[in-house]
Amino acid sequence: MSDEKYPYVNHMNILHDPLELIDIESLVKKCTDKWYNQTLCQVNESVVRLGIMEGEYHWHKHDNEDEFFFTLSGKLLLDIEGKESIELNPHQGYVVPKGVVHKTRAPEKTIVLMIETAGIIPTGEA
Repeated sequence: MSDEKYPYVNHMNILHDPLELIDIESLVKKCTDKWYNQTLCQVNESVVRLGIMEGEYHWHKHDNEDEFFFTLSGKLLLDIEGKESIELNPHQGYVVPKGVVHKTRAPEKTIVLMIETAGIIPTGEA
């Protein structure tokens, strides 16, 4: 579902139960959205989300949750308020701590896994 304020497609439903195969390649092939977020599964108190990104997200933060980004393909740029941008190439990861203002950018189609708490709001808090 797309938020009226933001042009992103965020599917917060858990797509797979335990003991189910998760086929990321088939999900990527079906996706036609420029900015897509799908919760793949839940692991204890956290979820694993698939991000298919091209373009720029808005500045935001998460007051109570850390976020982990892991790039599978493409290039993800993480802009961190007050710091130099971080470039994540395939098979590189980075944790953005709670409360840190950040935004993500993908100059080309980029596939990312994110691990965060199940209750996190992808668009962030104010």
